[in-house]
Amino acid sequence: MNIDFYAAFAIGLMGAGHCIGMCGGVAAALTLGMPGQERNNRWFYLLAYNIGRLFSYSIAGAIIGGAFAGMAAYSGYSSALISLRLFAAFMMIGLALYLGQWWQGITKIERLGQFLWKYISPTAKSFLPLKSPLSALPFGILWGWLPCGLVYSTLSWAAVSGSAIGGASVMLAFGLGTLPAMLLIGSVAEHAKQLLKNLYFKRASALLLLAYGVHTGYIAIKQML
Repeated sequence: MNIDFYAAFAIGLMGAGHCIGMCGGVAAALTLGMPGQERNNRWFYLLAYNIGRLFSYSIAGAIIGGAFAGMAAYSGYSSALISLRLFAAFMMIGLALYLGQWWQGITKIERLGQFLWKYISPTAKSFLPLKSPLSALPFGILWGWLPCGLVYSTLSWAAVSGSAIGGASVMLAFGLGTLPAMLLIGSVAEHAKQLLKNLYFKRASALLLLAYGVHTGYIAIKQML
């Protein structure tokens, strides 16, 4: 596994507070309207929902990774990927500033996905209330396309992976990083959720991402010179 895999996993972990804010209400809604006995099985619902979500992330990564690898092959593979890596570094820096609540420019990128989401959202909502853990799987697949700056920033790393498989693995790693926080939804670990949403925790995580983004950009610039 290359460093992009681990970087994507770290983005997922460090962006956990953002994930709870974006998808926490959706994940919590999975158990609404369930009979009391079914609520004891909420972990199966949450797991199926998240498997579906990770599947969509992987598909998006494969599409982006494969498309950019094809374009890079026609335009000078090495130089194109270095330029993409520099772009990915800027996206990571922007993401760090966003997570630290210092700059909200990433939200403009989120708006780009609203056009597609307005068609997907009604279908996704039609699954609620969920009747079984199995129905949570397609619900998660659809909800995985929710416009999210965190996801879009990570897709820039999928773009420099060099292949569809590489792009899928980067986005799978990102999804796995978000998994602990998303599985906390509806659990008794309230203190952990409060930590993930704490501003100081967010900013400490953002500074780590910022440092990695700057380092990655520096390496890319050195390779271009």
